[in-house]
Amino acid sequence: MPALDSAPMLRALLRASHRATFEQLPELLTLHAGRAGLHNARLFVADLQEDVLREVTGVGPDAGRAGQELAIDSTLCGRVFRTAEALSTTTAGTDDFWLPVLNGTERLGVLRLTPSMPVNTVEQDGMNDLATLLGLILVTKRPISDSYARLTRTRRMAVSAEMQWTLMPARTFVNDRVTIAAQMEPAYETAGDAYDYAIAGDIVHLAVFDAMGHDTAAGLTANLALAVCRNLRRHGAGFAEMCDAVEALLLAHFDHERYVTGILATLDLDTGTLRWVNCGHPPPVFIRANRRVHRPDDPAHHPLGTDLGLPLVVSHTQLQPGDRVLFYTDGITEPRDADGRQFGVDRFTDFVIRHQAAGLPVPETLRRLVHAVLEHNDGTLDDDATVLLCEWHGSAERTGELARTAAPNVYPS
Repeated sequence: MPALDSAPMLRALLRASHRATFEQLPELLTLHAGRAGLHNARLFVADLQEDVLREVTGVGPDAGRAGQELAIDSTLCGRVFRTAEALSTTTAGTDDFWLPVLNGTERLGVLRLTPSMPVNTVEQDGMNDLATLLGLILVTKRPISDSYARLTRTRRMAVSAEMQWTLMPARTFVNDRVTIAAQMEPAYETAGDAYDYAIAGDIVHLAVFDAMGHDTAAGLTANLALAVCRNLRRHGAGFAEMCDAVEALLLAHFDHERYVTGILATLDLDTGTLRWVNCGHPPPVFIRANRRVHRPDDPAHHPLGTDLGLPLVVSHTQLQPGDRVLFYTDGITEPRDADGRQFGVDRFTDFVIRHQAAGLPVPETLRRLVHAVLEHNDGTLDDDATVLLCEWHGSAERTGELARTAAPNVYPS
């Protein structure tokens, strides 16, 4: 029996994808994978809150509601999503392969394949390449597909949340020098929170915002702040200019009736120097060697839009390789249980430390964190809850040396 040849399959699927819609993807996948001897191809994508995986069938307005739905916390398919590691199962002599579908390191879903023959390592690499290509295709179709949006929603979304999710960057980014991951809840009603990150050369820009209120106007406030900061930093502006511009715009639009707290930060990937300004926001938390090292108490600037005239203080600290920084909104720490006890900074930090020490990927740690916050508050949130984690792996020289000697998997970090 001839060996699996993945190259023609990948070329044909790539070429066919240029003019295909999201709804046509299952048919194309079945056709081209089948010609390569990979049968029963089934693609699953995660819902917005990462609770379930839904099969993409291309059928109906939701392009998949007729397909299977699998729980992320209690199925083999969900395990592949949680760990971002491929698994195989054997039933009645038939091997099934389950592979993570990623956009870079952002978890999108899972691909199931049944080869018509036993596969070797090279052929399994071909299946991984197919999953990779599907991830790239999905993210090109996602922004223009209402079917994708409907498939990944388990309930109706508020207008404010519709605005927020459209502006947010991917929830995960990893390279050899940095890991960035974020989560935001309540996913379907989020209004005043926002996070942002971007990389320009050796500098990582990070931001988290929390606007006054929990309505569409709060979403507009946060979106204005985020858009102003993006616009100015792309023109080379510094912290002071960005904060002044956000303040001026909010005052012009809302005349002291709306404001936003936030943190703007930069991380130098070569040196590990972290610089930030705090505008009336909870200070960041630093974790080193699985211990919380400190919570800065530098003076905070006033919330933007209040025009209180407080000085802008640029804080800085020197990170060591492996250090993690947590930026968050008070919706993470302030939810209370039935006895009135807050989730709190200590519980929040300890949760991250314990799950990272157990070897969980950063995105999975944050997914479980948000679920824990929800459970602490009886499954609901009265305020938006956002967390943005940044871990510095070290300079290019150090990470290059590690790659040559140990070849670490930076995804689980």
